Amino acid sequence: MNQALISTLSGAVVGALFSFLSLPVPAPPNLAGVMGVVGIYLGFIIMNSLV
Repeated sequence: MNQALISTLSGAVVGALFSFLSLPVPAPPNLAGVMGVVGIYLGFIIMNSLV
């Protein structure tokens, strides 16, 4: 849980930095894209638990 919190905080700092520097965000620009990344991660976890 501690890693997830640190990861979220560091992501927020990087996002703020990208916004401050007027750079495009290196992440999917909408919820569907983010959920696609989550789906890839979940698929990876499920396959590792089955194999």
